[in-house]
Amino acid sequence: MGFLIDDSRPIFLQIAERIEEDIMEGGLPEESQVPSTNQFAAFYKINPATAAKGVNLLVDQGILYKKRGIGMFVAAGARAQLVEKRREQFFEQYVVTMIQEAAKLGITADQLTDMIRRGDKSR
Repeated sequence: MGFLIDDSRPIFLQIAERIEEDIMEGGLPEESQVPSTNQFAAFYKINPATAAKGVNLLVDQGILYKKRGIGMFVAAGARAQLVEKRREQFFEQYVVTMIQEAAKLGITADQLTDMIRRGDKSR
């Protein structure tokens, strides 16, 4: 759970993103319990209602589910759902933007493909 709060973005979104990141990295496997909203609140020194808003955002998306009287848990299939969401975000944020910039520079699709292959070899 170690990350710094960024004052420029809503804290509840940052809590949700931290949980998503922990699921993606395997720190919170499917069917495992997530920290309580009170634990998040104490750790980040925030209002429990703010922490709950972040957790409930993930409940609404089907990433987490509540076991009555026990707490919140990672849903089965949550990681796959997050991977798909992130792939779509990657496409929108990077690929579409890259294609638009390439068009402005007169770079063809073949040239762009060659650039990507060249970049992949340098890893």
